Amino acid sequence: PDTAKEGSFSSPESNLPSPVKQEQAKAETLVDLNAKTPSEDWDDILPSSALEKISEEEAVQIIGEPLLPLQSTTLRDYVDHSETLAKLVHLGVDLSQVEKRQKAGQLLLTLDFEKDIRKILLFLKDVGVEDNQLGPFLTKNPYILGEDLEALETRVAYLKSKKFGKSEIAQMVSRAPYLLLFSVERLDNRLGFFKNELGLSVKKTKDLVIRLPRLLTGRLEPVKENLQVCQIELGFQRNEIQQIVYKTPKILTASKKRLKQTFDYLHNIMGIPHHMLTRFPQVFNSKLLRIRERHMFLAFLGRAQYDPAQPSYISLDQLVSLPDEVFCTEIAKASIQDFENFLKTL
Repeated sequence: PDTAKEGSFSSPESNLPSPVKQEQAKAETLVDLNAKTPSEDWDDILPSSALEKISEEEAVQIIGEPLLPLQSTTLRDYVDHSETLAKLVHLGVDLSQVEKRQKAGQLLLTLDFEKDIRKILLFLKDVGVEDNQLGPFLTKNPYILGEDLEALETRVAYLKSKKFGKSEIAQMVSRAPYLLLFSVERLDNRLGFFKNELGLSVKKTKDLVIRLPRLLTGRLEPVKENLQVCQIELGFQRNEIQQIVYKTPKILTASKKRLKQTFDYLHNIMGIPHHMLTRFPQVFNSKLLRIRERHMFLAFLGRAQYDPAQPSYISLDQLVSLPDEVFCTEIAKASIQDFENFLKTL
């Protein structure tokens, strides 16, 4: 069945008994000595002896095939000898990045493009990976080329069974290239973890991992630690954490140190209460230096007003998301030159 599956079928002669094959081979190789063959034609029929002397001119014209390197630290040495590597380079795969991944180079050297790789490429295109993204995708995850196609199809079928749409699956796979290396059991456990740990509905859990699919492929320890930091050290309530994470999933994978420093400045220096931070959690994704510089400039101008119940209220979203020019003219009511001069005094 394996031979038939590969598409190589036996010829009628291959089914003959061995003695018949041997006699047939002998008959085909006999030369009719009575036939009148021009003497000059024998040079085309009989091979020259390996011990036959040749001239120096003839020796120089003999071109040998370059030898495949027995050992190398880079895949570049194999590209000229490997059709598979040459075609992957043509697709846009960066071999210099691939060889940095453990055993990825060895894997590629064992694969045949037509037999092993083509079907995976067609599968990825069917999933929704764009042609111009195949190279970058395989650069990040060359291991998928060694995966069993049926296992990959099973994992996609699982995501569809959880009501993820085709475009959503394509987005998740493109943004988290390792996603399809995970078994159905592990994917199911990850979805269950975020649903139960955060108390989210099925729909919100799906929305969460669609926006940040690497939550399904990354380590869970940093996620658990950040949830504890938010509750124990930063003092947010469970329902507040739920809102913050749903609005800004990156908080789950952010640096704990950066998270605590940003909160300390917002809450203790700027006086922003917990409920306001819950409303605008995207402020945690901003650089602390940006927050500090803009707050200090507004305080210098007497415009650092973050209470929505007071006049001239400035939201945290306006504070961090606007470009410098817009922030200066519309929020600070000053020129960009005034802002730059102020920064020089810090």
